[in-house]
Amino acid sequence: MRALRVISLPYITYQYVKPDNHLKGTPLGQGMWYPLNPATNTGRCPMAVYAGIDLHSTNSYVAVIDGEGKKVYEKKLPNDGPIILSGLEPYRGDLRGVVIESTFNWYWIVDLLMDDGYKVHLANPAGIQKYKGLKHSDDRSDALWLAEMLRLGILPRGYIYPKEDRPVRDLLRKRGHLVRLRTSVINSLQNIIARSVGGFLSSDKIKQLTRDHVADVLDGEEYLALTGRVSKEVIDHLTRQIKKIEKAALQKVRPLPQYRYLTTMSGVGDILGLTITLETGDIGRFSGVGNYASYCRKVPVSWTSNDKKKGRGNKKNGNKFLSWAFAEAAEFARRKDPSVRTWFNRKAAKTNMMVARSALAHKLARAAYHMMRQEAPFDQKRLFGYSVGPGGETDGGVGETTKSD
Repeated sequence: MRALRVISLPYITYQYVKPDNHLKGTPLGQGMWYPLNPATNTGRCPMAVYAGIDLHSTNSYVAVIDGEGKKVYEKKLPNDGPIILSGLEPYRGDLRGVVIESTFNWYWIVDLLMDDGYKVHLANPAGIQKYKGLKHSDDRSDALWLAEMLRLGILPRGYIYPKEDRPVRDLLRKRGHLVRLRTSVINSLQNIIARSVGGFLSSDKIKQLTRDHVADVLDGEEYLALTGRVSKEVIDHLTRQIKKIEKAALQKVRPLPQYRYLTTMSGVGDILGLTITLETGDIGRFSGVGNYASYCRKVPVSWTSNDKKKGRGNKKNGNKFLSWAFAEAAEFARRKDPSVRTWFNRKAAKTNMMVARSALAHKLARAAYHMMRQEAPFDQKRLFGYSVGPGGETDGGVGETTKSD
């Protein structure tokens, strides 16, 4: 056969070949158009290819394999959008997907590839298993393994949080960071007061913006007063920034129906409702209430064999922000809701305080799932299986708590 001419269409190049002898299925002497693979410059028909990208802070290792698992392309590229796109461009027509491992900096490259029309998969690092007997592993093998898992259909996928909602979620996470910084400064200031004057000043008084209680306590010595004044200025600045973030986030989240229902739950106010709403995202991505409770880190972690404990699983697998939110909600509900406190005291009497706190947080996570799924307000009777009165009486004579306790 001899090639007569070549034409190019978007992403695919075709070569017209005229046979020297009769080809089965074609009239004698009639040529045919064959797709020309632009990457390998061969006349083979295109086949499915899969890409894996091992992402780092300054560079990425890109690897592409074919449908048989054979390496087609590999190269270490800088974290520059046009360069990475140009490396994948020859395989665009055949590419079945690109796998990115969920590292700390995946936002930009996932958005880049999705905006350019690629099908992107986010790999869950906690679910990736490699052969433990390997003598050598590097960026190249990691990228090839990501592509191989996609080819075999065993890739543990992570959730790609919607691009338009990510900034608000990260803004609320920044609020949590500022709260922790403010708490550390308050604790330091309280230690200074205890050492210097033998007194105690509550955090609520320290955080007040309308009056400086710190100056009233630390006014006897010049350098001690300066310490208190500087600390108070830092605390007040952080408080103002925290309030600014809360105001902006509330404007975005208040129209969402799941937020309105979550704030009806015992122990959940504006901030916890914000956190649960934004960190959960689309509740439909969880197939069941157990999956959601596990994602919130409210499911016991253990490995057993023959009724004997063989170790512990990955207790950090899940969302740490949701774990914190439901733990806080459980504590607020225990303090402020007499009905919840009655159930909590019963549970603590049968087990201990820590188990009771964990069980209550687990119940609240399950309740939140159903509320968001069904778009229904909080129902205490559905939470406990019966209504608990302030005096400890139960409605309906059900007696003990449900099996999920």
